[in-house]
Amino acid sequence: MNIQERLSAIAKINLLHTATPLVKLNNISEYLGREIYIKRDDMTPLAMGGNKLRKLEFIIADALQKKAKVLVTAGAIQSNHVRQTAAIAAMYGLECVALLENPLQSGNSLFLNNGNKLLTDLFNTRCYFCEELSDPNEQMKALIESLGLENAYVVPVGGSNALGSLGYVSCALEIAQQKPKDIDFAAVIVASGSAGTHAGLAIGLQVVLPQTPVIGVTVSRTVEQQQPKVEKLQNEISELLNLADFPNVQLWDQYFSPAYGAPNSKGQQAIELLAQKEGILLDPVYTGKAMAGLIDNVLKETIEGSQPLLFIHTGGSPALFAYPEINVASI
Repeated sequence: MNIQERLSAIAKINLLHTATPLVKLNNISEYLGREIYIKRDDMTPLAMGGNKLRKLEFIIADALQKKAKVLVTAGAIQSNHVRQTAAIAAMYGLECVALLENPLQSGNSLFLNNGNKLLTDLFNTRCYFCEELSDPNEQMKALIESLGLENAYVVPVGGSNALGSLGYVSCALEIAQQKPKDIDFAAVIVASGSAGTHAGLAIGLQVVLPQTPVIGVTVSRTVEQQQPKVEKLQNEISELLNLADFPNVQLWDQYFSPAYGAPNSKGQQAIELLAQKEGILLDPVYTGKAMAGLIDNVLKETIEGSQPLLFIHTGGSPALFAYPEINVASI
């Protein structure tokens, strides 16, 4: 049984309907002096797009099989994952309960009420707040108990368990089908946060494009903190798909400072560059910082070879409306 057959044997719901575009960034390629391609997972077709939809195809199928009536998840106030989970709950007539933290301890009304939070509320989500998501799975279980919820299904932070990560194993197969036949990517660059997207891509690409490494740009942790998370998920995905091994984890951690969810100058410059040269919107939490890592390493010539690079656009642009820091005058 090949990897496509193994994926097909696991229940999923079809939310994407078609592949997201994989295209060359002509102007950025000329600007950087190296060919750059982009996988447009910001264009998935629900709730303003983003990478979580691929994970939720597998997770929500499991929830529906288990007759769930309530989806319970967790994240930051400006969580893309919570926004997309809430939208799918609305689509399937389920209740959605979200446990949220304020990682910046910001009191700004835009941050608290606009962007992803506005959309999450629009999907009729019941939001509860905590000081910190120190142990989100246990905190969600406690919330379910305190609210007396029945038929509740816990959707992990970021959709990043082995089941959800299968969405990006599947995406790796899609990339192999879409890429120009006459090129090989020197590397795939992706934001690495809850780690499911990174781990799933790495496992999938090792099978279908084994010479293509995946480099995760951390958005909240050092390499020492993030590597075990990616490795754990890779191991669990490999067991789920009955694969023999998994690739070494590659990470860059120089681009997330000062903290998760806090914009920085390199990320903001990357947001401006993609907007003004390609008409593509990045976000200040994930893709802006990941693109900053790509740009910096291309300019420093630290990525081996001269082959093109592929950037995975995981979405998140609704967050632009929640950050007062993000404006051209401040970049």
